[in-house]
Amino acid sequence: MELEQLMKALGEPMRLRIFCLLLERKHCVRSLSKKLGVTESAVSQHLKVMRSAGVIYGEKYGYHTHYLPVQEAVDFLAEAFGNMRTTALELNRDASVCQCEFRKEGEV
Repeated sequence: MELEQLMKALGEPMRLRIFCLLLERKHCVRSLSKKLGVTESAVSQHLKVMRSAGVIYGEKYGYHTHYLPVQEAVDFLAEAFGNMRTTALELNRDASVCQCEFRKEGEV
């Protein structure tokens, strides 16, 4: 899994909203459409992008497909953001120290 691919799929606000709804429970296209106030066609297009990125998958129930998040993708995102948090907490935030690798030593 690639972080860039997952972030691109979730970077569009409507797709992020859909993903958050799917974290709560399974939804079909009609359910998402009604909840979000957009057309079923628009929801389907967003779901297609998210499926292609491996963020969600569908389970067939008769004529309907219910969508839910891929657990591995959720775990991957949680770990990636956890690593980012750890790195950020370890960052030297001392404003008096320049950490630019292009600045010559002793230069202000």
